[in-house]
Amino acid sequence: MSTDANSASGHVDPFARAHLPPREQWPELLFELPELHYPPRLNCSAALLDDAVARGQGERIALHGAHGSWTYARLLERVDRIAHVLRGPMGLVPGNRVLLRGANTPMMAAALLAVFKAGCIAVPTMPLLRARELATIVAKAEVNAVLCAADLCEELDQLPACPPALHFGGPEAQLESLMAAQPATFAPCDTAAEDVCLISFTSGTTGVPKGTMHFHRDLLAICDTFARNTLRAGPDDLFIGTPPLAFTFGLGGLLLFPLRIGAASVLLEKLTPETLLQAIERHRATVCFTAPTFYRQMAALAARFDLASLKKTVSAGEALPVATRHAWQEATGLRMIDGIGATEMLHIFISAAGDDIRPGATGKPVPGYQACVLDEAGRPVGPGVVGRLAVKGPTGCRYLADERQRDYVQGGWNLTGDAYEMDADGYFVYRSRTDDMIISAGYNIAGPEVEDALLRHPAVAECGVIGRPDPERGQLVEAHVVLRPGHAPSAELTAQLQDFVKSQIAPYKYPRSIVYAPSLPRTETGKLQRFRLRGKETS
Repeated sequence: MSTDANSASGHVDPFARAHLPPREQWPELLFELPELHYPPRLNCSAALLDDAVARGQGERIALHGAHGSWTYARLLERVDRIAHVLRGPMGLVPGNRVLLRGANTPMMAAALLAVFKAGCIAVPTMPLLRARELATIVAKAEVNAVLCAADLCEELDQLPACPPALHFGGPEAQLESLMAAQPATFAPCDTAAEDVCLISFTSGTTGVPKGTMHFHRDLLAICDTFARNTLRAGPDDLFIGTPPLAFTFGLGGLLLFPLRIGAASVLLEKLTPETLLQAIERHRATVCFTAPTFYRQMAALAARFDLASLKKTVSAGEALPVATRHAWQEATGLRMIDGIGATEMLHIFISAAGDDIRPGATGKPVPGYQACVLDEAGRPVGPGVVGRLAVKGPTGCRYLADERQRDYVQGGWNLTGDAYEMDADGYFVYRSRTDDMIISAGYNIAGPEVEDALLRHPAVAECGVIGRPDPERGQLVEAHVVLRPGHAPSAELTAQLQDFVKSQIAPYKYPRSIVYAPSLPRTETGKLQRFRLRGKETS
């Protein structure tokens, strides 16, 4: 298996390799497990889909959607036709970046797999992102083309310079129309295992999005570590859940993991706790992926549904409160598989299942990964000491042309920004975030980005945004606002500010609490002291 960054790339466009961090800034990568010994030439789409059909699984169901089900053979045909569209009518070459926008549907899944298979690089985006956020991603990844669900085109249309785009799933169905004229088979691009196939964007504490670059090999590695050794699902399992395919949590849990083992997945959009329970009952799903907030709300409704089919439930995206774990187990009899992952690491790297579960602890390193707790000097500390969580394994952080690479990767370790302690038995216990990231209902929200949106409102003079602990959502986005002269605090103004933020950035980032203050605590140099805001009583 090659781990040489200079191994022959299958990319014609050299953008990705040119924008990877220098090799000496990469984390140490571990491939000790035999299942992680991948060949130097690898196309993850072919390994996940073509190989399954070649093994005789063509007539097995791969995906269930709102409008029907697709077999592995049907999914493969659609993937191949889309790949031909990318490389033919769209004129793309291997290494070009394709921005994808779509809810969880079989067509969105096929588009992702087609981008990988064509040797291009997928840049998936959350459906709720606004034009400002999309423009930053398009510029940073130097996007060459867009595949967008017809009902999500409005924000794209507002971009000052939108790359060539094709719509799918709507009355025009541009992509489907072009697909119909393409051959039904496509030879996978001869990519290297270390060719980038995915750039996933995440927000940092500065609010400036960071692109995390992942290889073809990485997408298989998360299947062959957490999914294989901790989740331990089988070909007869049926996956379901809420995380968007644009999130690496959803990409793994709802597409890559089931395909890797020949199982099936249910892809539905705009799920609520109640409609997710309905879908579990209707489809007889066996494995569920969602955030603690959903499980807490579903626990109260579970008695109304037949959930006998459900065997495994996975929680990630934010810390799992012990009360939520207990409520879910009491309601369903199921012990939650908790996990911590990161966009930089692609998926879950600490978890526990079955008899290894210890309530209050996230778990132990997933086989294939190592973890420890470091002090401020970067030295490992023993049990019972809170410090910075550090992890390494077959995946790791490689930011797209971003100086913050040096902050995330130190001494070969990935520093996730979480404060943990390890107990005497090697279990890792979450304590807090070490940065200013707000994690609310499974979403990562950068406070400075919300501040920037609020400051564009004419009534706002100053603001500081923090995460306020909340039993339902983990944290609430709370804005402390100083008003300009001529404006007074009121319920009407609060609603107006909240709606304004929703119009500027993704709606889930809006401040659910707004506290009006005469001034904000700052240092002598003018830096906002968020820790003092966190210590204030809300009003």
